[in-house]
Amino acid sequence: MPAIPGSAYGQNQQPSCFDRMKTGFTIGFCVGMASGALFGGFSALRYGLRGRELINNVGKVMIQGGGTFGTFMAIGTGIRC
Repeated sequence: MPAIPGSAYGQNQQPSCFDRMKTGFTIGFCVGMASGALFGGFSALRYGLRGRELINNVGKVMIQGGGTFGTFMAIGTGIRC
């Protein structure tokens, strides 16, 4: 006897709005970190930073870019729910 599709618990369930917002934040955070690494790295090198100053500056820019872009992605995903 074939199984009825969607009868088992956990199948064919849509993720909740909060789960979608978490996913949107995570994706946005990753994209923001990557763009922060590129833009922060180039600007720090242009200013002549080297060594520990370079790493600290790029790290701060990456976290700020990731948090900002992740927040906007989460808000945009929440609006679409």
